[in-house]
Amino acid sequence: MEKYKIVVCDHIHEEGLNILRRDDKIDMIFAADMDKTALLDVIKDADVAITRSSTDVDDKFINAAKGRMKAIVRAGVGVDNVDIPGCSKEGIIVMNVPTANTIAAVELTMTHMLSCMRMFPYSHDHLKNQRIWKREKWYGYELKGKKLGVIGFGNIGSRVGIRSKAFEMDVIAYDPYIHPSKATDVGVKYTTNFEDILACDIITIHTPKNKETVGMIGADEIAKMKDGVVLINCARGGLYDEEALYDGLKSGKIRFAGIDVFNKEPATDHKLLDLDNVTVSPHLGANTFESQYNIAVEAAQQAIEAAKGIAYPHALNLPIDETKIPPFVKPFLEMVQKIGFLSAQINKAPIVSIKVSGRGEIAEYLASLATFATVGALAEMSGETINYVNADFVAKERGIKIETEELPESPVYKNLVTVKLTTDKEAFEISATMFNEDVQRIVDINGFGVDVEPTGNLILFKNTDVPGVIGQVGTLLGAHNVNIADFRLGRNKSGEALAVIIVDSAVSDKTLKELAALNACISVSYARI
Repeated sequence: MEKYKIVVCDHIHEEGLNILRRDDKIDMIFAADMDKTALLDVIKDADVAITRSSTDVDDKFINAAKGRMKAIVRAGVGVDNVDIPGCSKEGIIVMNVPTANTIAAVELTMTHMLSCMRMFPYSHDHLKNQRIWKREKWYGYELKGKKLGVIGFGNIGSRVGIRSKAFEMDVIAYDPYIHPSKATDVGVKYTTNFEDILACDIITIHTPKNKETVGMIGADEIAKMKDGVVLINCARGGLYDEEALYDGLKSGKIRFAGIDVFNKEPATDHKLLDLDNVTVSPHLGANTFESQYNIAVEAAQQAIEAAKGIAYPHALNLPIDETKIPPFVKPFLEMVQKIGFLSAQINKAPIVSIKVSGRGEIAEYLASLATFATVGALAEMSGETINYVNADFVAKERGIKIETEELPESPVYKNLVTVKLTTDKEAFEISATMFNEDVQRIVDINGFGVDVEPTGNLILFKNTDVPGVIGQVGTLLGAHNVNIADFRLGRNKSGEALAVIIVDSAVSDKTLKELAALNACISVSYARI
């Protein structure tokens, strides 16, 4: 069996490499220490590449990779060194890892905020290095009661807001791309008037770097701020106009600034460093041991999913205009692709139709959901390269009917999607939802209520609902050295039960046959996501 080839172009945490090594369908090539010219010869045969900031995904890289490469995983948030339009032109999907370093960036933001208010680095230097004890020189300010303006209320900005509320601050969020309830539900005021942010005591920015946000805080905006404002930037360099920032700090209009990122890095000779009302750090937003571990693990998992055609989590060049969809939609797109892939493995037979239904706000995006579900379902077909562009065409060519249906709102779930895959033998239906915006959960399989994360090695064991079955299944799997990671059970009114068993390793055909031979077994199937 030919393996999927994943090239690791830059250094990542060892656990990420171990995940790639442990998958028997993956051929991992570690090329982080390889000359970048020599790397071009390696990636031409790769299905997926994992990169960081040391590898530029430019014309040379894309030309070497095109033809076979399905995806590039940028192990981190920033994609400044990735030519996304160039990748899109060649059908290469670009993914990043936007949440793995969330807590690291949040906590560094709070560090800079507290350091600015209490001038901590300067008092520390005064005593530690200069050996001067002068308490009266270092009167600071409290966070309590101060008004904090948060520009960008996504994964990082929202958590900064929540932590700032714990300091008893008055927090205001500005983010035109979120639903106001994301802020108001956590006790944060929401505004569409940018002037409200400029009136705050402290302002922190947490937006991506793009045409809309570069230099969004300039001389005009600073002039409108209150005297003595404190500015924080632990997001991306260039969001504040650095000349205007310098002038504001030097004049005293800006009392203090906490800066982790610069327009050009390394910034060892930046004139901001000459000022005595700035706390600085050398782009440390993601630099915790925990975040580097998380980044590597998520990047490896995403690379495996992409190589196998299961899903493309956090894809940045999706075949839809992301500016026209709210953030809550993307996790659903990823999830239905996984469900399509799962359904095709369980229901192994020629596909007749794929139907996607939706309840709640998500029903507005059924067309896109159907495309993603189709990509997942058709990924199981050998000899086909399936992507978001050709999925509908391949389905039509094979006589597969693609349907969508908007259903009444669910009494239980805010949003619910259902994928029904019909083959020439039977129909298989899975319903799923999202908890806390990004926690994927399968909640129903063919009428059996469950609570399952769509990931890992899954055994679906349907049986007559009689005593002793769970023990028999556990004993049999143990005898084959298969460790159970999770066990979820659903029951119906017909005296049947469905166990969804998540295990730590691949399951052999022999093991599945022995499970099927148990007296109570109605059916057993196996899938890997």
